[in-house]
Amino acid sequence: MTKLTEADRDYWEQALAAGGFTAVPRWSTEAGTDLAGYELALPAETGAAVVRQAAALGSPVEAVLLAAHATVLAALSGEPDVTTGYRAPDGGAPLPCRVSTTGASWCELVERSTRAVAGLLPHRGVTATELSHQLGLDHVLFEAELDLAGAVDELAAGTVLRVTASREGDGFTLGVRYRTAALDAAAAARIAGYHRAALTQFAADPQAAPVPSALLSAAERRLQLEGLAGPHRELPDRRFHELFEERVRVHPDAVAAVHGTRRCTYRELNERANRLGRALLERGLGHEDVVAVVTERNLDWLAAVLAVFKAGGVYLPIEPGFPADRIATMLARAACHLVLTESGNTATLDQALSTVPDVRTLGVDAAHDRTQSAEDLGVKVAADQLAYVYFTSGSTGEPKGAMCEHAGFLNHLHAKITDL
Repeated sequence: MTKLTEADRDYWEQALAAGGFTAVPRWSTEAGTDLAGYELALPAETGAAVVRQAAALGSPVEAVLLAAHATVLAALSGEPDVTTGYRAPDGGAPLPCRVSTTGASWCELVERSTRAVAGLLPHRGVTATELSHQLGLDHVLFEAELDLAGAVDELAAGTVLRVTASREGDGFTLGVRYRTAALDAAAAARIAGYHRAALTQFAADPQAAPVPSALLSAAERRLQLEGLAGPHRELPDRRFHELFEERVRVHPDAVAAVHGTRRCTYRELNERANRLGRALLERGLGHEDVVAVVTERNLDWLAAVLAVFKAGGVYLPIEPGFPADRIATMLARAACHLVLTESGNTATLDQALSTVPDVRTLGVDAAHDRTQSAEDLGVKVAADQLAYVYFTSGSTGEPKGAMCEHAGFLNHLHAKITDL
């Protein structure tokens, strides 16, 4: 085992302290640990343009290939700062290389890639396994590799995807080596296509910013926007809460919801939501301001969600049992400044709020405040206004918020009615 020098250790400790494990999405339904490959030739004119533009920038072509790879990883992971394994053209072991794509044009991204590689090369006398062992790390350093040496060795245990770029004159052939348990052949072909599209973008205009959506082929764009959309439905030009209010007027005394031994009629639920909605407006809630609802799933939760919609806010669901740091991250990422919660169930929320400034709380018991009017609020809410933000774990384990407008929410509800 090659022992790290003091300079090596300082470099790697600082480089890895920035964090950064970039996960490759799992786009396969297969099991096992088989390896497969895919190759895609870059058009000769595109390859020549990449070489020409790199020369004009005074940058090595390898930095352009890394910039394109980082752009693809950022699009795949949803994270602007990515870490990939990097193997230089003259060989050596692949080692973690971190590149930020945030707010960069292609030429800026190429410059960042150049600096990243220049910093890494003097400290590459170890393998990733040796690096982890000597630094006492117990996690995979990277799942994707950019291999510019054309290695033929097997993938390391933690590596899911290896991208190669072999050059003949001005021509390039992009190769993808992958684990079939993580990616299937179609996914590998798409990822190779994303790299080709990224290099094509750079060749066309190095001063422009990368456009992640333009990585998709025309066929994949049609699939994403149309093929996966399901049947077209004619939707009423009303929001969900307005349709709910219509049911209240037609069947005010029908039971709307049951929780344990408690029952709530449409009128009772609507009045509670109206009172709570007014309490939100009194606290300065504006259109598309985010309101977190941190309660158990009970009748007051129903009233709270309705109240947020009625008041023109954006519903952010948070389970009260979530860890405090996860709650704090969700509140911060959603720019949430108002939380609806219930008494007796706020331990982790209180801990989270101690680290997030300028967040106020309101108890859902305001729904029972008889001093508030129980009439419908009548706040105008547009179809393209944001309805809710729903956080998922994401491929890296970091919470990511998916945003849904009211029209999409209504379409989703109609689909549920059809399916169920």
